[in-house]
Amino acid sequence: METTRKHKVPEMEGIQARWYAKNRGTAAQLTQYRRQAAEVTAGWPDGAEVLEVAPGPGFFAVELAKRGFRVTGLDISHTMVEIAQENGAGLDVDFRQGDITHAPFEAGSFDYLVCQAAFKNFRQPVTALNEMHRVLRPGGFAVIHDLNHAATAGDIRRDVAAMNLGAVSSFTIRQTLGWLRRRAFTREQFEALAAESAFGGCSVTADGIGLEVRLTR
Repeated sequence: METTRKHKVPEMEGIQARWYAKNRGTAAQLTQYRRQAAEVTAGWPDGAEVLEVAPGPGFFAVELAKRGFRVTGLDISHTMVEIAQENGAGLDVDFRQGDITHAPFEAGSFDYLVCQAAFKNFRQPVTALNEMHRVLRPGGFAVIHDLNHAATAGDIRRDVAAMNLGAVSSFTIRQTLGWLRRRAFTREQFEALAAESAFGGCSVTADGIGLEVRLTR
């Protein structure tokens, strides 16, 4: 039986969620989302159905929708869903409130799945992976981007500097990332979790302060 992680990260709601959305929606950040969307979706067929797990303010999901994909976002935060719906108005993107460990979708509903900067917060990571596997169609795959537990303070400083935030926000984000890094997984831990899940394995690539994990259905 899977071991539940001891410390739960509280869901962002209200003012905190809107502060986070504002700081993730700078011009530099939006440019990065566009670049990441192009990289992640290279080779995907037009009209593919994509699930983003924990989309937060929805910026990445919006970029996916702009590229012609049918996107669904599932987030546990009610406020984040409201913000994402505002950001995705007029696009083929559907944001819903819910928990990935009990995903409200039929088996085989999606061609692809993405999860950005949220996996470290899941209290039942193997259960989450199993649900990701269940909702994917055969041949589909999941891409998880998250902090690397092995990232250094210097790595975090360089990454935050590229966000072009003010001094106060930069300090806050550095402190937050430093705290979240303690919850993050290493490459080896991701590999062990994937091996325990229905996916049976994964490939992991280091990228700056983060890791990219790919899992095939």
